[in-house]
Amino acid sequence: MADLEIDDTDRAILYALQEDARNMSSGDIAERAGTSGSTIRKRIRRLESTGIIQGYNALVDYAKSGYPLRMLLFCTAPIAERGSLVSGILDIDGVVSVQELVTGEQNLLVTVVGESDSDITPVAQELVDMGITVADEVLVRSHETTPFGRFHPEQHAADE
Repeated sequence: MADLEIDDTDRAILYALQEDARNMSSGDIAERAGTSGSTIRKRIRRLESTGIIQGYNALVDYAKSGYPLRMLLFCTAPIAERGSLVSGILDIDGVVSVQELVTGEQNLLVTVVGESDSDITPVAQELVDMGITVADEVLVRSHETTPFGRFHPEQHAADE
């Protein structure tokens, strides 16, 4: 259960911001949600202050920016230390994300971006130096995202 109950207006906001936060005005969202721009602005502030919206990020095409390799490193760290290692892992040059996994032997998924293998290899070595086992490496060809469908107003109405 969510810490804060969200309604159809909140879902419309979340869906719209996931679609294109940079170019989506409060007026655009209000039109979709059937409410006013001021209501949308207040709701966005509330969603931000409660931590449901945690920030806004640029979606970078690393390959087009000169870093064609995206490698997933499936790692195993001592369970008691796993969470405390995340910030140190994020400090490693080339690491763009860390996910804690709660099932399976591998309990960390580290995403690394680089220009060549020589950019990725030092990251793996730094992880080993931190006491983390790199169990598997997977080269990613593409990575696409989409807004969470249950935030789409039509999808939510169909679920009810």
